[in-house]
Amino acid sequence: MATITKRGTRQWQAKVRKRGYPTESKTFTTKARAEEWARWGESEMDRGVFVSTAEAETTTLDDLLKRYERDVLPTKKSRADVKSRMKVISRLIGFYSAASLTPKVLAAYRDERLGQVKGHTVRKELHLIGRILRHAQRELEIGLPRGNPVDSISIPTQPKGRERRLDHGEEHSLFESANRYGGQIAEIVEFAIETGMRRGEISNLRLQDVDFKKRTATLRDTKNGEARTVALSTRAVEILGAMPRNLDGRVFSMRPDSITQAFDRVCRQVGIEDLRFHDLRHEATSRLFEMGLGIMEVSFITGHKDLVTLRRYTHLKPEDLARKLG
Repeated sequence: MATITKRGTRQWQAKVRKRGYPTESKTFTTKARAEEWARWGESEMDRGVFVSTAEAETTTLDDLLKRYERDVLPTKKSRADVKSRMKVISRLIGFYSAASLTPKVLAAYRDERLGQVKGHTVRKELHLIGRILRHAQRELEIGLPRGNPVDSISIPTQPKGRERRLDHGEEHSLFESANRYGGQIAEIVEFAIETGMRRGEISNLRLQDVDFKKRTATLRDTKNGEARTVALSTRAVEILGAMPRNLDGRVFSMRPDSITQAFDRVCRQVGIEDLRFHDLRHEATSRLFEMGLGIMEVSFITGHKDLVTLRRYTHLKPEDLARKLG
């Protein structure tokens, strides 16, 4: 049952009551709009699909950002990066209520950000907004009047993955420079190429997690938060066996940031351009395929979860494939 009540100048309150639903009310500036909303509400309730948007109208995106940060973010490995993106979102559109976050609003946000940062950054921000709104719908039971608006706009496409591999002669120059640089960077670079491990996985590897007899290393702290055991090549085992013992149990004493800084300096010393430490993971993954390992075998070693992601890290050299063809 619906009732329309005049509440003041240009204020009409529509109220809908139906058994099985809490009383729903909303105020409009015209009687016609109040009656239209009341009819819609009754119809939705009759069909059993009514979703109240009252909370969405009083909850801002900032409110949802804070809830997400409190309830979800502590479990995320990339929480520092996510927090940085959340600050930008809060500053630009955090004042909008969840109900007023229309596709038009988010499209305008997208276009403004594309004029400031690269497309892959905007893509990450929009995906984050989408996750936060889904969390609001599923976990907080906040009804969005138009569903998740992120699903209704175009999102910048995934950037093409890097295809940087070591060119002929670069590997020799890289190791010569790393040995001259000193410290553990030479061993770390070679170990990365032998195993395909990420920078953080190498830095956090502990001696107690290495089984020299089985030639395996168990990684406790991975990007996706799941431990995995990696098969080691003969050379990788030799590198681990030759490393001095550290009091904290870590195999390599260099921190992730220090590895990156040292690697960049090593490359500059011999004029190697546009080579990042993470490219060594690309190199290692491609070499595993070139050795004849299958997709499942490679993914088991590298920890990739799906073929699409794995292909982005796999850049086989046409000349090597040509030699295999005979």
